[in-house]
Amino acid sequence: MAQKLPKYTVPSLTKQQGAEVAAILQQRLDSLNDLALTLKHIHWNVVGPHFIAVHEMLDPQVDAVRLMVDAIAERIATLGVAPVGTPGALVANRTWDDYSIGRDGAIAHLGALDEVYVGVISDHRQAAKDTEETDPVTNDLLIGHLHELELFHWFVRAHLESSGGALSTAAADGEKASARKAAEKESA
Repeated sequence: MAQKLPKYTVPSLTKQQGAEVAAILQQRLDSLNDLALTLKHIHWNVVGPHFIAVHEMLDPQVDAVRLMVDAIAERIATLGVAPVGTPGALVANRTWDDYSIGRDGAIAHLGALDEVYVGVISDHRQAAKDTEETDPVTNDLLIGHLHELELFHWFVRAHLESSGGALSTAAADGEKASARKAAEKESA
């Protein structure tokens, strides 16, 4: 499907480049909107002895991710393209599965969230790489987000890491397997 060109974009970019960067950012917008919803879902469904620590750790992450969403949407608009933030578009455009853990222990959720962050951060890094030459402003925005996303990922992994540095989710394949391995390691 041909990409619709904006009527204008930022100085020094062609309309085609503006449209391409906006398309990359739209994928990040969808991903971060999904992440914010997933973090709130976990916040509401976490139980067990680590409940309050995880419950309270997630709200600042949600707030920060929502600010990232807003910054990305505004950058898309600055590029002359309309950002799309509807739930239907997010679901239609996403390339990942919906978060599948319901009410569960804190460590199980963190095991699954570890996988979620790996996916979000990997895709965000690729988007930063893809915009590095074309649009340094967008690249800088994405790199700034990566700093926070990687910090939040470290917070999650700190709960899953042994004193020797081994992750309880190591070699798990997927979100459910990571949740299961983390919960098994905790109960062992």
